[in-house]
Amino acid sequence: MFIDAHQHFWQYAAADYPWIDASMKRLARDYLPADLTAVALTEGVTGSVAVQARQTVQETDWLLSLAATNPFIRGVVGWVDLRSPTVADDLRCRVSNPKLVGVRHVVQDEPDPRFLLGDDFVRGLKTLEAFQLTYDLLLFPHQLPAAIELAALLPDQPFVLDHLAKPQIKAGNLADWEADIKALARHQNVCCKLSGLVTEADWDNWSRDDFRGVLDVALTAFGPDRLLFGSDWPVCLLAANYSEVVGIVSEVLATLSHSEQAAIKGATATRFYGLPQG
Repeated sequence: MFIDAHQHFWQYAAADYPWIDASMKRLARDYLPADLTAVALTEGVTGSVAVQARQTVQETDWLLSLAATNPFIRGVVGWVDLRSPTVADDLRCRVSNPKLVGVRHVVQDEPDPRFLLGDDFVRGLKTLEAFQLTYDLLLFPHQLPAAIELAALLPDQPFVLDHLAKPQIKAGNLADWEADIKALARHQNVCCKLSGLVTEADWDNWSRDDFRGVLDVALTAFGPDRLLFGSDWPVCLLAANYSEVVGIVSEVLATLSHSEQAAIKGATATRFYGLPQG
């Protein structure tokens, strides 16, 4: 079992993906399940978790429809408006689908560094436990202090940190990030994805050594049982192909025991998201 715990699908339209700018032309096309399996299966990846890329319930429903006809997609992390007074109804009408395993909001785009702790947002997060749904934290480093407070405020809510909070690998500004990662990891309700790193490095001139330090921080802070592999495909294609992304993490895995490797490659994702076995 080898699970890619973080990838995206979309049917591209410029108006729907304004963040795909001129420097990201490679992303300005459709990316669908057949495109992923063509590269993932060759690396031994046996399933994935599809994560929202637009903040609409329509996209969530579309991802669930893809998952219904593509068994490779083991789970979907969708979006609902957690600040809405009808959030429980929005979730109730979708949780009958077992492929819905979690929710995410693009917090990195919110100007308030303490957005996660807003009263309406916290109220919405509190509804997730009743539906046995996880929450993906998509953050920049300056938003980590709020995430640390949130993890303490909601100790029974399972959280997973996407992309290690996007450390500034290219710039090398990692001291505050490292301290905050270690503080967040002290909360046992938080896991972390080894994902999205190549796009935080120099897209054209990275080497595997660029990632060793941040991966070591994550491994020490969280341990293998709270780490998940994710490709961030197709966004990763801005800097690396699928095989290269797998290779970056595989180099770290090579130093670990068989059981530790199995955790990062799929056991942690299966447990955290409640994915089907096998």
